Amino acid sequence: MQYTKVSFTISPLSETIQEILIAELSQFAYDSFQETESGLDAYIPTQDFNTEDLETLHLLNDENYQTNYTSEPLEDQNWNETWEKNYFQPIEIDDRCVVRSPFHTNVKEVEYNVLIDPKMAFGTGHHETTGLMIKHILEMDFTGKSVLDMGCGTAILGILCAMRNAKSVFGIDIEEWAYHNSKENIKLNHIDNMDVAQGDAALLSGKQYDIVLANINRNILLEDIKKYRACLNTGGILLLSGFYNSDIDVIDAECSSNKLKKITVKEDNKWVALSYMAF
Repeated sequence: MQYTKVSFTISPLSETIQEILIAELSQFAYDSFQETESGLDAYIPTQDFNTEDLETLHLLNDENYQTNYTSEPLEDQNWNETWEKNYFQPIEIDDRCVVRSPFHTNVKEVEYNVLIDPKMAFGTGHHETTGLMIKHILEMDFTGKSVLDMGCGTAILGILCAMRNAKSVFGIDIEEWAYHNSKENIKLNHIDNMDVAQGDAALLSGKQYDIVLANINRNILLEDIKKYRACLNTGGILLLSGFYNSDIDVIDAECSSNKLKKITVKEDNKWVALSYMAF
């Protein structure tokens, strides 16, 4: 697949501004990001690149910042090799879970070893929201539970749930690359009780789950929380992430109106993950 690289220069530059830009770009088809000294590099499949999307970004229309961007198509290449050489490193969560690729050696022995075949994609486990969701999963009881991994990406979260004795796991993602990569990673980890489909929340009609995971972004979550609740058994758990601590109130309000009670909050670098119980 051919990608386009969009390079942003931002002044004044801060880590928070970079994170906000990543969150905004993630609403489109941008799936990989690299913070730079002058701003941010973002990567998107060339077929999905649209300059009109960029013009809607709040940062480009904020008079408090000077933001410019350039774009260039990249030659098609072996993205696995690119990640292996330059980007993807193993991550460790709470001394219990390691997310790594088969080419990594000499990694720490832990309870859960999740293998992924890295693609040019947002979903290698390095983002704060993925780590927060993993922390939640490690603290919960999945034995015999049916699980939905909404916006599954590379299927890291769903695979970990299966490893923690979930009865069944179903992943959904709207992106074609995520569907195929999830299939590959499920097979790579020898998981036999997880399946995945390409699509959106429309696929949830008539389905029921004990636990629903959704690590997406604020706007999609606010639109779909009612759909997650409709397929969540009473007493079931909803895990949400992909937004900032400043968004908690609006997420809380939508959950409360859909008979969901907040249980726990985890935070890392202003990103949060929340758990709710259905009543």
